[in-house]
Amino acid sequence: MLEHEFQCPYCWESITMLLDSSVTHQTYVEDCEICCNPIEIEVGFENNELQQFDARNIEQ
Repeated sequence: MLEHEFQCPYCWESITMLLDSSVTHQTYVEDCEICCNPIEIEVGFENNELQQFDARNIEQ
C-alpha cells in the first residue's frame, strides 16, 4: 500500500488516500474525507511504483 497526497477537485483541500500497488491499473470512486463529495480516482502502477494518478470531479 502507498499513501498518496493530492488536492480534492471540489474543496481543494489536501487529502491522502492509501493506494493498492498490487493492482497495476484501477479506476474507482471514493468520497473526499473533508467535503464528502465523490472523486473518481484513476491510478496506474508499474513495478510497484506509481506512474499515473488522476482525481476527477464526477459531477461536471
